[in-house]
Amino acid sequence: MKRATKLEALRTTFGAQAVSPGERRIAVTGLFDRIAPRYDLMNDLMSFGTHRLWKHAMIARAVAHLDSNPGPVLDLAGGTGDIAFGLRKRLPEREIVVVDASSGMLDVARTRSGASLGYVHAPAEALPFPDGSAAMVTLSFGLRNMTDPAAALTEVVRVLRPGGKLVLLEFSKPQPWFAPLYGLHARYVIPRLGALVAGDRGAYRYLVESIERFPGRDDVAREIARAGLDIVEERAFVFGVARMQIAVKP
Repeated sequence: MKRATKLEALRTTFGAQAVSPGERRIAVTGLFDRIAPRYDLMNDLMSFGTHRLWKHAMIARAVAHLDSNPGPVLDLAGGTGDIAFGLRKRLPEREIVVVDASSGMLDVARTRSGASLGYVHAPAEALPFPDGSAAMVTLSFGLRNMTDPAAALTEVVRVLRPGGKLVLLEFSKPQPWFAPLYGLHARYVIPRLGALVAGDRGAYRYLVESIERFPGRDDVAREIARAGLDIVEERAFVFGVARMQIAVKP
């Protein structure tokens, strides 16, 4: 599968399938509603637990970059709330809100974290927050699943205060020598785990295809700049399999 070079190319795909944006929205939301109860377990199995280390690093850097700028931290595509709850433990006085388009994911987050977090059911492309109101947006492994990822970045910029940060963690293009090994794991192991553990082989086939389709580091950096943010820090994990990019709104 050819890797996209622009986020807008994802609007009309669902993995390897060509779809309309409306069909993409329904398919992706339905998928995450279905797999929500086993989502974290599947992440542990697929990544051999390394996703927890990546997210721990993301939380630590988010806290380090969060200055005295007032406003909430929005955990966009917050899923089951693991990033938001990690931030809550480090930032007991800060308002932290999990935002997700999947009601199934939000139900899991509410069950786990209760009243310690806020919860908003909304798509990333139409956030119900005022202009310039958020101190930070965290976004972990969710940008590639937005109906319109480029529009979602524009919306992030709208809700951030000047000086506010986006902390993005997403799959990326592995280094060439490691890509074949990772490709074998992604293509043959992950869908089988999805069938065995989550009972949904198709959902995990889509997730693998969405990773393969997602733009690489340089293209994502250009999209972040085009949206109006300046990258201030980057870090690659496991030979480029995942990448953290932190950007500031001027």
